[in-house]
Order: sequence, then C-alpha cells, then structure tokens
Amino acid sequence: MKKSMIEIAFQVVNEHDGSIPFIELYQHVSKEMGFNETQFEDNIAQFYTDLSIDSRFLNLAGNTWDLKKRHTYSESVMDTDKIALDDEDSEEEIENKEE
Repeated sequence: MKKSMIEIAFQVVNEHDGSIPFIELYQHVSKEMGFNETQFEDNIAQFYTDLSIDSRFLNLAGNTWDLKKRHTYSESVMDTDKIALDDEDSEEEIENKEE
C-alpha cells in the first residue's frame, strides 16, 4: 500500500536533524510519491494544509517545519493574550454600517 504525503513527511522530518524548510520537505515527499511536474504543482496546497492541521508538526520561523515533540510547550502554542484587539474600532465599524 502506498503511503500518504503526510506519512512520508513525518518520516522525512523524523529522520532529519532539526527543522526543514517547507519546499525542501515537499520536494522529498513529491519525489517519494512519484509526482510529475503537474502533480507537484497540483498537490502543494493540499500538502501545506495537511501539515498545518496535523498535530504532530510545528511550523517555525521562516516556514520551516519540525516535529512538535522536539519542542517545548511554550514554543508550540501561541499566547492569545498578546493579540491586541481594538474593540473601539469594531464598535465604530458596526455603527457606520447601521447608518
């Protein structure tokens, strides 16, 4: 049975020392999958989506990827308390839409 893109990615990243740039990872995966040039282009978005939602992977600075298990909890989660929301603008926008 043929492996999925994400299974191959897990194997590649697991065997790699440290993080790996997305395009390099995808090149490994597409080679293993036997993709031609058209298939390479057609599957890149799906592969990025699959990586993003698979909880085993972590997207790091510079669009490099690694296994989450290699990093501390604080490296692998975003502190949403640091996200600034401007409630005044939101209320003002709502009022303008009502007028």
